[in-house]
Formats: sequence, C-alpha cells, structure tokens
Amino acid sequence: MGREKDVTRLCALTREEKPAAALVRFAVSPDGVLAPDVDAKAPGRGVWITLSSDAVAEAVRKKVFARSLKENVTVPPDLAQQVRTRLEQRLAGALGLARKAGALATGAAKVAGLLEAGRAAALITASDAAPDGRRKMLQSARRGGNAETLAHIESLSSAQLGLALGLENVIHAALTPGAAANSAIERANRLALYIATDREEDGTI
Repeated sequence: MGREKDVTRLCALTREEKPAAALVRFAVSPDGVLAPDVDAKAPGRGVWITLSSDAVAEAVRKKVFARSLKENVTVPPDLAQQVRTRLEQRLAGALGLARKAGALATGAAKVAGLLEAGRAAALITASDAAPDGRRKMLQSARRGGNAETLAHIESLSSAQLGLALGLENVIHAALTPGAAANSAIERANRLALYIATDREEDGTI
C-alpha cells in the first residue's frame, strides 16, 4: 500500500472517492452507538464522510450511516458537533505537546519577535481576539517576509488555548519550525476544513 496520504476512501454521502485526509471516519461502539473516529483507528467496519460539518449533518438527516453499515445503529443528533469537538481536542493536544517541546511561544512581544525575524512556522490567534491585535500580528508577519506562506491558526478560543497550554488569557502564540509544528498545523488544517463554510480565503486555518 502507498503512503497514508495517498489512501482513498468512498464518501458514503456523495459516493465520491477522496483522499482519506479529506474525510472523517465513524465507527460503531460496542453498545451500538455511532461515534467519530477521527484518528481512523477504531476496529471494525467504519463509514467515511466528507470532512465537512454540513456533510456530516446531512448524512445524519438522510440516515446514511445505517444504510451504509446495513444495520440499525444509534446516531446521536449532535454528531456533527461531536466531530468538531474531537478535532478541536486533537489540535489542542498538539499545541500542548509543542509547548512542552519548546516549540511554541506565547505573549505579544515574543510572538511579534518571531514573526518579524521570519522564524515562525505558524501564527496562532484566539478566535475571539480583538481585530486590532490580529492586524498587528499580521503586520509583524509581513515585516518578516513570509506572511504569504505563514500558517495562521484561528480555530480555538482564548479559553481553549489557555486550557491546552496551561496558561491564562492566551491571545497570540507562534509555532517554530519542526515536527511539533507540522503536527499542529496538520490538525489545524483538518479542523479548518471541517468548519469552513464562509471563512475568508486569507490563509487562516
């Protein structure tokens, strides 16, 4: 078999074959309840749906899961939100590991310094950050010369970032290049793809 990113699966809703990274898997728990399997590691048969909150909600409405599994399963009405929560948890976990590895800086001054030096792999801004603070960080990134390629993660609130990092009032953070940053960016990309419906195409993830 080829590399994991080359693996394709069939979306049970649209019947389109897509890369596994563009889908989310669901599996049935021992008590017959359908649950998100965002790591695609649960045993047994699974159902793949396009990585989109709207697609998951539509699959619930159209009873796609029972039809695909050919068995009666309990499908939670909040399944789409469960997926989002799990993806947020995965991103938060990756950010926490990055901080422990020394690959994540917080605080406006430190973050701006990394951005202006061109030493940041990603800018992290709380989803509830003030527009002025966001603008200033993007200006710092432009001064660093990599604003066009810099990943910008804005999917978690200040409270979620604080919980993930064991800090309070986290508004801005930055990831430095390396494996920890790559893992966090990959997870942020999946979360952004899942929740993206009307987000501007500004490089935000």
